Amino acid sequence: MQTLFTAEQLRDPDIAAANHELRTCVHCGFCTATCPTFQLLGDELDSPRGRIYLIKDMLEQGKPATEAVVRHVDRCLSCLSCMTTCPSGVNYMHLVDHARAYIENTYQRPFAERLLRRVLGATIPRPWLFRLALMGAGVARPMKGLIPGQSMLAKRMRAMLDLAPATIPPASAVEAPRVHPADGVTKARVALLAGCAQQVLSPAINEATIRLLTRIGVEVVIAREAGCCGSLNHHMGQHDAAMARAQANIEAWSAEKDARGLDAIIVNASGCGTTIKDYGFMFREAAPPLRDKAATVAGLTRDITEFLTEFGYAPTRPKPDLTVAYHSACSLQHGQKVTTAPKTLLSRAGFRVVEPAEGHLCCGSAGTYNMLQPEIAGQLRDRKLANIRRTKPDLIAAGNIGCMTQLGGQGLPMVHTIELLDWMAGGPIPAALADRG
Repeated sequence: MQTLFTAEQLRDPDIAAANHELRTCVHCGFCTATCPTFQLLGDELDSPRGRIYLIKDMLEQGKPATEAVVRHVDRCLSCLSCMTTCPSGVNYMHLVDHARAYIENTYQRPFAERLLRRVLGATIPRPWLFRLALMGAGVARPMKGLIPGQSMLAKRMRAMLDLAPATIPPASAVEAPRVHPADGVTKARVALLAGCAQQVLSPAINEATIRLLTRIGVEVVIAREAGCCGSLNHHMGQHDAAMARAQANIEAWSAEKDARGLDAIIVNASGCGTTIKDYGFMFREAAPPLRDKAATVAGLTRDITEFLTEFGYAPTRPKPDLTVAYHSACSLQHGQKVTTAPKTLLSRAGFRVVEPAEGHLCCGSAGTYNMLQPEIAGQLRDRKLANIRRTKPDLIAAGNIGCMTQLGGQGLPMVHTIELLDWMAGGPIPAALADRG
């Protein structure tokens, strides 16, 4: 693709990076075949190729984003399915992330939307504040029918109330900064991202992760000062907040590595893992100490299923008579290219693993997408669940809390992959299965 950036524009490292990706695109259109929004809407501008043209024109002109550009970029899920399909290797993730930051700096959204995005960006990354917000949503849920109209704001408010869980599990002590020693001989030492929203929505995921790792001889540290990975802010174009949260993690994990060593940084929320593995790119223009630390942290990061595959996993319980529909989160299969490890581990644990049709398509969660674009997200959720039900599973397994929230509560038990692996290796039965009886 030909670009027309000036020499002055190309001195900006972000524009230079965007220019590289734009010139890599050969506008072949392969990406349209696997883009969820193009599949639903049939609009070229709601495909990766269409958005690339819009982003190119916006950046070349160097003018504030227009309403049309914002509308079509906002509809992008950042599912990254297009990156799996692209024969030219365009890093669409970097391109659309830059476009979102540019939009945030140049476009004046309506007041209600600005307020909502700021509230989401400030609330969800802080577990204590997110817990309070969910408590408030629980009180407000019975009044959902009183929200009038079909405006986007009204739809978003109803979607947020629908997504809020009926009950909030109590906070878990295992997520506080501390060291969880290995059982017996210590074979490895890792840091675990405790996360933010996941702590509130499903603390059992971190509990299962720590139980399983320590049981197989891995010391697990929850580093002091580590927190939200920054991805939620990053994908809303809130650049400074995202970088601040990312830097806090980089410094916390680097201190742990320097003090006692780390063999890996474990992430059990694949959306977070995709962002942390990109810290090297995000901090490529930082001063050398921070830049080098970011690259090291990115290189150490492993999804929990990657680590268990490399380290070794063996079940200790008899095979359960259960069929698991494995939902491959977009951030795991497209963002991190981790595709076989979760299925292989589940099969090794004794489950019958089935894969639904259209497994490459997003479920519609995508961070805050199911709150900001509820209609499209709802259509994608229904399509995903219909495909899952056709496999006639006993339960659904996934490796990302966003997907679990999006697909849960629809009649089938929704369980994190690590909870199933922990159960089959001596841990307790996951609550979703125990409740089922």
